[in-house]
Amino acid sequence: MKKINLLFSEERHQLQTEIDNASSIEQVVKLVQNRLDHLEKNYISELNIVQVRLASLFLDMLRQSIATLAAASFVQITRTDQKQIINQHTQFSLNRLILKVLKVLIYLGILGSLFSLTKTTPSAWMAILLTSLLLGLEVVLQLDKSNATSIEPLEIPQPVLRVDSKVFLDNFADALNTIDLAVARFEEGNKIESDRTIEELPELLNFLQRLMGASFLNKPQMAGELVKLLPQILMSQGIRAQIYQPQEPHSYREYFDFEPSIDPSSKDYVTITPALLKGDRLLTRGRVIEPAYSQARE
Repeated sequence: MKKINLLFSEERHQLQTEIDNASSIEQVVKLVQNRLDHLEKNYISELNIVQVRLASLFLDMLRQSIATLAAASFVQITRTDQKQIINQHTQFSLNRLILKVLKVLIYLGILGSLFSLTKTTPSAWMAILLTSLLLGLEVVLQLDKSNATSIEPLEIPQPVLRVDSKVFLDNFADALNTIDLAVARFEEGNKIESDRTIEELPELLNFLQRLMGASFLNKPQMAGELVKLLPQILMSQGIRAQIYQPQEPHSYREYFDFEPSIDPSSKDYVTITPALLKGDRLLTRGRVIEPAYSQARE
């Protein structure tokens, strides 16, 4: 029986290259699911019906798990966030402008007061000159600061969402190996009895051993007693022996091969070998000697 994990290992390198070259998560999902469809076709060709159903169930679950990768995405700063940043910057600039206007008004008030004192106090001109110099220095400092702190456009790095192909395919291979193990165990647990060797039937092996011992000891009575254990041994394997009984409503005639009796006077059916059945399935047909006259068969 083929193993899907071995089939995948033959194509893993090519799939890994395709994933590394993929430009989006959706493309990765599509690549993996297409490859899984291809693996399934090759895998189920040697499975029985029960194994195909089991493998298909696991593979469908794996497809659904892979599809959840498409939900992964990166979050970009929206226009609303950008507006909030611009609004904060605008509000900050407006506050600075108000402070500057207040400073100018204060300086003008001081100069106006000093000019009113020049009529009575000649030394007030010196205070006016110093105040004017201080106002000029303030203007120069503000102009230099405005040039140095020019606003540059906000650049937001764009994240790129990538799939680590090695890690992803390692986990993908583990999932396929789990499917192989489940299908293999199911096959072993449902092996039909005809495929089992005699060493796997300890009850039958023990019976044959004891029967051979009775034969070596030349004790037919002991052998006869052992033969009586056969129905019990067969029942332990779920097998029953069916004897042909024509008087019964369900005689199971289809389970037997019939041979005519060499005795013309015989009117009885004699079962030479019983038919062996397991449930409703016929394992081996039985043999019956029937009366010579065909009307006796009815």
